[in-house]
Amino acid sequence: MSWRLDTSRNAEKFLAKNELTITEVRELIGKAIRYFQGEDINVDIKKLKGEWRGFYRIRSGRIRIIAEFNFENSVVFIEEIDWRGNAYK
Repeated sequence: MSWRLDTSRNAEKFLAKNELTITEVRELIGKAIRYFQGEDINVDIKKLKGEWRGFYRIRSGRIRIIAEFNFENSVVFIEEIDWRGNAYK
């Protein structure tokens, strides 16, 4: 099944300004999806609480990707991509 990847305006701005490419983000999202499907894969993912309830954090070095996974419609929405200290603001 093919997943659709949607990004927010803030995430697109971060990608345009920094060294992270959309291909690298897709690779991390793909790993997260395989993790949810039960594969034993090395990805640092965590379910968020509080204000970010329903979102997941994917950590890659100093960069954080905050995404929402809709399993029924096979859609991933990337809300935020930012550095470690700024991602949750």
